[in-house]
Formats: sequence, structure tokens, C-alpha cells
Amino acid sequence: MRRVAVRTFAAALLSIPLLAATAAPAHADASELRLPGGPTSTDDPRPVSIDATIYTPASTPSPAVILAHGFGGSKADLDERAAALADRGFVVLAYSARGFGLSTGQISMNSPDFEVADARAAIDYLSTRDDVVQDAAGDPRVGIAGGSYGGALALLTAGYDSRVDAVAADITWNDLETSLFGQSEVTSEPVLGVFKELWTGNFFGAGVVNRDGSVTECGRFTPQWCRAYTDAAADGVVTPESSALMRASSPSSITARITAPSLLSGGQADSLFPLAQLNANAEQIMAAQPDTPVKVVWHGGGHDGGVNEQERLDTLAADWFATYLSGDSASTTAFEVTQTSGSISTQNSGAAPVVLQAPGYPGIHGSSQQDVPLAGATQRVLAPAGGLPAAITSVPGLGGALGSALLRPVPGQAASFESAPLPEALTVIGASTVEVVVSKASGGPPVDAALFASLRIVSSSGRETLPQGIVAPIRLVGLGSTPRTVAVELPAVVANAAAGDRLRLVVSTTDFAYRMPLPPQLYDIALGDGILAVPLVATVPLTTGAAPYWWLVGAAGIVLLLVAVMIRLRPRHPEDAVAELGDADPLVISSLSKRYGDGYLAVDDLSFAVPRGTVLGLLGPNGAGKTTTMRMVMGLIMPTAGTIVAFGQPVHAGAPVLARVGSLVEGAGFLPHLTGRQNLDLYWRAAGRTGDESFLDEVLEIADLGSAIDKRVRSYSQGMRQRLGIAQAMLGKPDLLMLDEPTNGLDPPQIKEMRDVLHRYVESGRTVIISSHMLSEVEQTCTDVVVMHRGRLVGAGRVTDLLRDSAGKRLEDVFLEIVGDDLTVGLT
Repeated sequence: MRRVAVRTFAAALLSIPLLAATAAPAHADASELRLPGGPTSTDDPRPVSIDATIYTPASTPSPAVILAHGFGGSKADLDERAAALADRGFVVLAYSARGFGLSTGQISMNSPDFEVADARAAIDYLSTRDDVVQDAAGDPRVGIAGGSYGGALALLTAGYDSRVDAVAADITWNDLETSLFGQSEVTSEPVLGVFKELWTGNFFGAGVVNRDGSVTECGRFTPQWCRAYTDAAADGVVTPESSALMRASSPSSITARITAPSLLSGGQADSLFPLAQLNANAEQIMAAQPDTPVKVVWHGGGHDGGVNEQERLDTLAADWFATYLSGDSASTTAFEVTQTSGSISTQNSGAAPVVLQAPGYPGIHGSSQQDVPLAGATQRVLAPAGGLPAAITSVPGLGGALGSALLRPVPGQAASFESAPLPEALTVIGASTVEVVVSKASGGPPVDAALFASLRIVSSSGRETLPQGIVAPIRLVGLGSTPRTVAVELPAVVANAAAGDRLRLVVSTTDFAYRMPLPPQLYDIALGDGILAVPLVATVPLTTGAAPYWWLVGAAGIVLLLVAVMIRLRPRHPEDAVAELGDADPLVISSLSKRYGDGYLAVDDLSFAVPRGTVLGLLGPNGAGKTTTMRMVMGLIMPTAGTIVAFGQPVHAGAPVLARVGSLVEGAGFLPHLTGRQNLDLYWRAAGRTGDESFLDEVLEIADLGSAIDKRVRSYSQGMRQRLGIAQAMLGKPDLLMLDEPTNGLDPPQIKEMRDVLHRYVESGRTVIISSHMLSEVEQTCTDVVVMHRGRLVGAGRVTDLLRDSAGKRLEDVFLEIVGDDLTVGLT
């Protein structure tokens, strides 16, 4: 069920462009036309009919640019970009690929005989137009650009047709087989990798619906590609016929013949076509055609979201075509890379990323390497039966936007090796390499093992980040009890590690997005030579935030909640739930401690109970351990010691009792292009629940967003986002509501309304815990308080009792008496 739910959500995102397939172009000088393409099939030489739009600039004749769309889209997706290129002085031809939009034919995944033939037919058409510059008879001056599916088409067309004069290809593949069957073991001979079944399923799902709305086994795919997918999905194998199909549709088959100047870009947040695929395209062209200009861009986006730099990429492509089609001055920068805060997050941090540049492309292993010693004993790990439960690092279309807690491996399924604290900061740019030694610990014959390696950065406070949310899949064929040394190329990332941080290598046995072996196995994993080779690149800043980046605000939070819901929530009936709870306290914490890997003790032997029907304030200065405690209660991080019991049931990651808990911890996240109401509805329905159970009208009344609830979240103020987050936490009226600094961003009237809301909420027997350091507000809102300092409990009781025993003092005075003057951060 969990996989179906994710596929459905991601497929919905993939299908959005299809809804606009018949939209009319916005540009005034755009004309619709039908073009004859390549043959319909190997048995039918009649040309397919291609639905196209031609955009003409104010002055002609001009060079031309062909635009190709991504998988599941149509020419309608290209309208804005085409109009902008026409404004730059190009004749632009945008068309729907065969099998998409209103073009006829079946999908053949950029086959040279079909989709590439269609692109070449488009060049033939441009050679007949007087408004296009002609270099020779039948040879128009033309560039071709596309992203993903369209990016591969651009490269393949440039390889097969020498009339192409410039190329711009983004987030695409070099080798389709290694893209869909990821393999990160460095071997002398190719070895089939681990099947990316979620990504592959989503792509195939985008093409199974026929134009008349009917659904058939193969949909709009050719029988050959349908059979290739079926073989892979059913058995996780690639037949020789399927391998030949994918090879023919791969730029790797033709990159040696590409002589057109090539702008090649790829996204750091891309688990489908990672930077290794971009790197292969670049290095193959440069090796075969050393005189061909090549520029490489590692931007912050990708199929998994990340930082949307589309405006910058469009400008780069337009400048590239202006240089090599119109003769404008050329750029001398061969490599540009976006440096974010270290891990691609779609949560708005308020800081724009920085673009770095280098005069030459260093390759995926950098211009130099720094050896970082790792340490750790041999560790035994479990590959569970059926691959479940599985670690979650990426969800197709959303990938690295996952919350940090869900990026952690499942206990017992991962080996971890760590460096000493770094003596100085370093910036990783590229793919690190490392050796591990793996053997099968359980009995029986050799097996084919699937492992997933990743490089993580651990701060001095113990916070772990997985840069870009990308892992390196490894498939080991015939693994037995004899230890095997495995050379691993980790994912190419761009990440900052500060002095005092540690680098951590994690090798896990599961990953949600991949096909995993079904039988359970035990493996022993150890370090090889103990050296992590980290790639470095000498760069200088190109820009420091002047570019108009648009961050996809809030996707991280909604995906965190989405996946958490799919993994651990079960249907519940809120009005009946309170009666079912018996006399158990909503929350009992006993001897709870959390010590991070660097020794930092965030929570120290904490014990307290929360009675039902109370509003409890968890108080303490910043750094007291309040948020860490709340995250442990939510099952997001594991305690080092102690127990957490909610409603008489133990709490851990995935515990069923967490279905009774709603939370707003460290801010909510939302999809910016959806309205507030749509975000709440999406969050609720993603759990498979009905709208009747959400009490949506009641929580909307609580949020008090008025007409703004039906406006897009990107237009919300901070206070509006905060109220929407609280409403999201209250959906379904959970029996225990946990709110971290709920009044952040609220004005005084809104704070008073929130106070009234919380009091009404507990009248039905429900319980609220709020974490805050605003003591004046806690005094008016909470019935009970727990005071923490430096991770320890230093006071607790009813607010009325504390104030009565303190001779008229305010709660702030009582707090200072309890904590003393030793405050790491002052109170507000």
C-alpha cells in the first residue's frame, strides 16, 4: 500500500503538464501547424503527425531553435520559454513528441528510428522557411534544447544530424540502462545495477492512458518498450532485447559524433538522472571532440525538486545560442556549480544560493582530492524480508525534500563509519570514493545483494544531514561468505562541512525507491583501506544572490508529513478516540536521554507525565532540549536511553499510537503553488483518509485565514503560514497536540485567538503541549509547565500553584529563580 500511495502522488505531479496539452500559445507571433514526422512504426512507413507551434521574432531571417519537452508533457509546457527565445531574436519551433499532446504515434523513448527521426524532420521543415538563416541548401542554422526526456532527444539529434549547430540539454541521461538500474560499484566490466522501480513505474504510468481515456496494458508505448518495462517490473531483469533498446535511446551511443557546441546541465537534487549521467555526457564529448565547446552546469534543481533555477538556466541557454548561432561574444566559464547550504532543501531559508565558477570542467572527481580517514568496526546488518521496512531517502518527484528524520537508515539495517572532527572547513564538489568490505553472514549459497551507500555530514551538535538526499545503489552479484572488497563511487554532491563537523559513511540494506531482494539476509560490512577520497574544486563566486531564485517553499515539510502518514498512520475516529483511551496519561516520559555522536548530551535523564485535559508548557531557554524532546516523542529521532509512553503504548518510529498525535515541530511546510485549502486536503487524503474525518471546517475556523485559505501559499505571510501549520496539525482533532513555538509570526490579536483555541481544544479531554520561551504567553495559556535547562528537568507543576507559592511574582521571575543566571541564550 505504501508504494502505491507514493506512486499515485508522484504520478499526479508528472501528469500535471498533460492537462495543458491543448493550451493556445501566448505569444502574439506564434502559429499552429502540423508537421510530418518519421515513420509510424517499423511496419508502417507513413509519417506520424506532429503538433507544433512556430514562434517568429520581429526581425528575420534569424537562427532557429527547436524546443523539446519532458516526459509526460507537451508543446504547451514550452510556450513561455519559446516566446522568450523569440524575443531574443530566434525563430522557435516547439512541438509535442509522438505519443504526447496532439501528436500521433506511439512512445518509443527517443528511438533513433522514431523520435529522433521526428526531430530531423523538424530540421527539414526549418530548411524550407525564408525567415530562418540557411547555411546551405537544406541546412538551416539551428540549435536544439530540452530537459529530461527532451534533453536526451537534443543530444541524440545532434549526434545523428550534423546540421545541429548548438545544443542545450538539462537533467537527462547518458545511459538509460544505468540510469534505471543504478550501479555505484566501480568495476572493470559493467554489472547490472539496482532497479529504480518507483521512478520507472511512474514514467510508465504516465504513458498507459490512451488518448480516448481508456487504459490498456501498454497504453501509448510501443510493444517493444512495453515488454521491456514488464520484464523489469516483474523480474527486475534486463533482457538482451531490452538492453539493445535502451542503448539505442542513450546519448552514450552517439556522443562521440557530437560536434555542436554543447551546454550540459544537471541537477544536484536528482535521484533519477544524477550528476554522474551529466558527467558521462560531458566527458565523452570532450574526449571524442576536444575542439567542441562544452560548458557544464551543476545547478541546485533536478527531478527531486531542490532549488528551482529555471530562470537562470533559460538565460544561460539563450546566451549559448546567441553565441553559437548569432555570433555574440562567448563565455569563458566552462563550469558553474550552485552552492547551497550543504543539503538541497525546498524549505525557504531566506538565503539565496551562491553560484561558483571555474575556467575548466574538473570532472566528477574534482580537480584534487582530500583523503579523510574513517573509523569503525565491522558491523552486521540485516536485509529484511521483502525489503521492509525500508529507509526513505527519495520519493520520485520529491526526493531530497524529505524531512531529515526520514533520511536516516532503519535501525539494524545500516553500517556507519565516521571521521574525526574536521580540523578545517571543506566544500565537497563531486563524487567521493571509498572502499568497503562486504560478506554474507547468513548461511546458504551466494546471493545477489543490494546495498545503498551515502555520505553524510554530522555537525558538532550531532545533527546529521544527507546532502541532496541521494544514495549510491550497489548490486553485488554472487556475494558469499568470503569477504569482497568493493570500490564505491558515492553520489556527486555539493556540500559544506564546517570545522568540527564529521563525515559519516552509511551503508544501508534498504531504500524505499529501489527493488530489493525478497529473502532476508545478514551481511558483515567493514571498511577497506579506511580512506574517504573527497573531491575538491578551486572556484570563485560568479554571483552572490542577485539571481532571482524561487525556492519551492515548504515541499520538504509536506513530504515529511506525507511519508510519515503513509508509513505509520492508521484510520481513526477522533470523536470515539478519547473514550477508548481508558485512564492512561496522554504522555509519560521516564529517564529519557539523548546523546549525539559527538558526545553532546541534548536531553539528560528527563522524566515527567502529562495529565489529560491540560495545556502543558515545555519551557526553557534556546538549547534547553525542548525541540529534541518533542522530536523523540514524535518518533522522529531515537532516544539514547529511557522510555516514552503515549496513552499506555510505547512510542518509537512507526508506532501505531502516533496516529493519535498531531504536531507542528520546527515549522510546517507546504507546496507553494497550491492554496492553503488544497495543501490541507492533499495532506489528509495522502493518508488514505476521507474528508469527513478531517474536521476541516473546524480547523479552518481555528486558523482564521478568511479568504486567504483559497489563495496560493506562496503569497502567505509568515504569520499566515504559521496558522496554516497549526491547522494542519489539528486535522482530525488528534488526542495529543504538540506545537513548537506556535505563536511565532502571530500578532497580539492572533495570539489571543490561539490561546482561546487551545483552551477550547482541551475541554473535550484532549491534551496540548507547547514548547516556548515566551513566558508571558505561557503564563496566560498553559495550565501546567515543565521547565528544562541544559537537557534536564529543573521544575514542574501547575501554573497556578507556582504563582501562588511565589508571592505574586510573574512566571518569568519564577523561571529565573528555578534556572538561575546560567542561561545559554536569553529569554524573549
